Amino acid sequence: MSYEGAKPGAALGPEGLDKKRGLYPGSGWRATLGSAVKVSAGLVQESKRLSELVEMSESQASGGIDYSRLYEFRFRRVLTTDRQRVWTEIAAYLSHRLGQPRCVLDAAAGSGDLINAFRAPERWAVDMISFEGVYGAQDVKRVIGNVLDVDLPPKHFDAIFVSNLLEHFASQEVVGAFLQRMRSLLVPGGKIAILGPNFRYCMRNYFDCADHTLALTHKSVEEHLYAAGFEIVSVHAKFLPFSFVGRLPTNRLLVRAYLRFRFAWRILGKQFLVIGRAPDA
Repeated sequence: MSYEGAKPGAALGPEGLDKKRGLYPGSGWRATLGSAVKVSAGLVQESKRLSELVEMSESQASGGIDYSRLYEFRFRRVLTTDRQRVWTEIAAYLSHRLGQPRCVLDAAAGSGDLINAFRAPERWAVDMISFEGVYGAQDVKRVIGNVLDVDLPPKHFDAIFVSNLLEHFASQEVVGAFLQRMRSLLVPGGKIAILGPNFRYCMRNYFDCADHTLALTHKSVEEHLYAAGFEIVSVHAKFLPFSFVGRLPTNRLLVRAYLRFRFAWRILGKQFLVIGRAPDA
């Protein structure tokens, strides 16, 4: 936001300051008042915009899809133990890439497979769905609600993980608002890792998922991160296969080998991994 009036003589009038009266003579005081009104109006517009985006997101979330049944159907052929084995290795890999963070937030935790597998002293999980009975780790702090406005501590987390979430938002504006919110939750220098299907490499299957609304690529997510104030750390156009129903092995040693040898990503990878860093204070 541009705050007019920050530079005396530029936006506060050409006449300069009348030191005796403490006011800008002539039309200067009108410019000062006008600047204050513009700043106030700008803040109101920003607040209104965020409220509209939250309402849009909540409307989408309550728009008739029963996500519990949707995911039950989608992963009906995937054993829970298979998912847990895979996420255990992915969590260890991401923890290393993010600098072994001590306080972690999973912004779209789902059934909790990733956050349960993360090894960190403090772990938080946010999701719109409660997924009762599936969280195994008792020390995970669960928050049920819209991640755009749910109560979370600012400048608190060393790392935030976002898995397969952005493509579900109603618009690119909501993506931008979400990433700005995530930046406000990170400590200075904290990192965010974003994983999601890369439309460039899985366009034939992308909209087979009933809850996919936005077509995103590693390039568009990179732009979104930069626009939200992040520094770009690394971008991998191909990281994981499209889904657990796909060709990712479920044996822990095979998953570990897959993550270690990046040439395999170029063959099987359909999802991007983009890592950003919050600026220093």
